[in-house]
Amino acid sequence: MNWENNVRRVVPYTAGEQPQDPSVIKLNTNECPYPPSPKVADALRDYDICNLRKYPDMNITLLLEALARLHGILPEQIFVGIGSDDVLSMAFMTFFNSGKPVLFPDVTYSFYDVWADLYKIPYECKPLDENFNIVKEDYLKENGGIVIANPNAPTAILAPVSDLEEIIQANPDSVVIIDEAYIDFADEKKDSCLPLIDKYDNLLVTRTFSKSRSMAGMRIGYACGSKKLIKYLNDVKFSFNSYTLSTPAILAGAASVEDNDYFEDICNKVRRTRKRVWQELRSLGFEETVSHTNFLFASHEKIPAGQIFEALKENKIYVRHWNKPRIDNFLRITVGTDEEMDTMIAFLKKYL
Repeated sequence: MNWENNVRRVVPYTAGEQPQDPSVIKLNTNECPYPPSPKVADALRDYDICNLRKYPDMNITLLLEALARLHGILPEQIFVGIGSDDVLSMAFMTFFNSGKPVLFPDVTYSFYDVWADLYKIPYECKPLDENFNIVKEDYLKENGGIVIANPNAPTAILAPVSDLEEIIQANPDSVVIIDEAYIDFADEKKDSCLPLIDKYDNLLVTRTFSKSRSMAGMRIGYACGSKKLIKYLNDVKFSFNSYTLSTPAILAGAASVEDNDYFEDICNKVRRTRKRVWQELRSLGFEETVSHTNFLFASHEKIPAGQIFEALKENKIYVRHWNKPRIDNFLRITVGTDEEMDTMIAFLKKYL
């Protein structure tokens, strides 16, 4: 049994439940309730499966060029991986090697500390304030890197770009990662830090196809930054796994990017439903943070969140609940279709 002394031990990330029962209303993992663009279906339908015998394009050219056109940047400023989790993991491995602690909020995406532990990276969790906002001054100190999800998960709160730019500008010797997994559901495009990548060569902005592009099952994520940052990321990627995306994923991803009208329509649908459900929940005694995401972060004035979570689950409505300090009385509720949300609201009206 001595070999176990040499095992790298970590506490793994805990994902939301994935029920296989099709009758479950699944509002617990922030998937998009609508299908991908019809152009994605066309791309996959037209694909000759005989080509699966060949390796995919390791440079992911088709998708890189589509994303470059979308954002008005160079393909050399984009890195693509197997979901934004893969992209972020590669970024942790590539950029956080100074021995100084990496900084991120105490209430945020719970994979950050897992990657830090996995790669033996020291880190410090900086407390959000009493309203779950980032305290900007906490990130204006010596560090080995910074990671901020904006909008944040699970709180759904959006930090001002001006505050984030001040943090980026104050840390020229560290890579600052802004995780924008949910930015497409914010009300304004100006809320993104992506336009800052040409101004700061230490800024990396990550995005995902899993939310607004309805492709969580395809596993596509990407990062935008200076050509130098992206080169370093690719050096690590090609030392780890040259063929990260399958050919169908590359084709489907490019097709999705090319259908911007469909993408905007889906985001608008989610925003409209979010606003309506927010009002409905408030009328039932819930308090929520102001959401800029495809989910709501809500707490009831009288009934504990854990109790509501279990009652919903018993009735085949899955939401997310964490038994963690500061957020144990909150539920994270994905915005589903109008019909799914009406079913949830109808149940809550009876239950509460």
